[in-house]
Amino acid sequence: MSINQSSPTSAPTKPSQRRFSTIVSNPDGTYSRKIQLPTSPPEPDPSTTTSMVLSKDIPVNSTNQTFVRLFLPRHVLDSDSPNTTNIKLPLIFYFHGGAFIHCSAASTFFHIFCSNMALQLQAIIVSVEYRLAPEHRLPLAYDDAVEALHWIKTTKEGWVGEFADFSNCFLMGTSAGANIAYHAALRACEAAEDLGPLKIRGLLLHHPFIGGVERTGSELRMENDPMLPLYVCDEAWSFSLPVGADRDHEFCNPMVGGGSDYFDRIRVMGLRAFVSACYGDPLIDRQMELVKMLEEKGVETVTYYCEGSHGLEITDPSKAQDLFRVLKCFIFC
Repeated sequence: MSINQSSPTSAPTKPSQRRFSTIVSNPDGTYSRKIQLPTSPPEPDPSTTTSMVLSKDIPVNSTNQTFVRLFLPRHVLDSDSPNTTNIKLPLIFYFHGGAFIHCSAASTFFHIFCSNMALQLQAIIVSVEYRLAPEHRLPLAYDDAVEALHWIKTTKEGWVGEFADFSNCFLMGTSAGANIAYHAALRACEAAEDLGPLKIRGLLLHHPFIGGVERTGSELRMENDPMLPLYVCDEAWSFSLPVGADRDHEFCNPMVGGGSDYFDRIRVMGLRAFVSACYGDPLIDRQMELVKMLEEKGVETVTYYCEGSHGLEITDPSKAQDLFRVLKCFIFC
């Protein structure tokens, strides 16, 4: 099923932009990031905040310095509110974007997005702080994602134990985070028995960051896109893929070789997929190829296409309401 806000429009190629690196290597082997985005603290105490969504950070692996930021609609803690007895909310694992090399679960863009999503979808959001490349190349972010799935089933965290519906779980990500959600789902299907009582119902892929060696029409047409120019994609993959791998590695190009061997298991588990994309995203052709592959593999897939650029609903929260409406239907219908 496909949901379209409007028809695709072609974008003319813009004049070549001045190229600069967003991350540089230092002589001592460390890396410096030129992009520093604002961050937001969690708000866990209902007595000290008026926010309609509470949030808190919980460590997952102290050695790897990974954690999750939980988001909970405030009203479920209010004993005076109707229908709060034994309330159970869908559990959405969320993986932030940033081309595998930037950002955090605490980045303000993603904090606001997850907070609004928790409220609009009436769900518990588990935003995962995974390790970044190039210090930690793929597949380590996938490892952190799966570790968070195992952590959630054993944690004694009260918000999770009291309010999470373990039988109604979804994996979601934006951009590089959608790539992580996809690969984490493949791994989860491989070892589903070990995740019980957690039951993954579906994938929510928001503007998935994928690539390949051969350029697509949309990549060439929007090579100098101001939000996601092609050279930035290339740089991100060079920093995040295993050393020596090219962009036709399965971590970058999920369609290579016809796709994963785990799709039979995905069908047996009954996972559904939701893919959202924008016509003004240079990656739109690849995202449509991903949808085609999912459908050909027998995975029930819903798409949501609209006008705009890569990461639209993150950079412009006012655009997120329509996305949340469609997501809510996907989760509850």
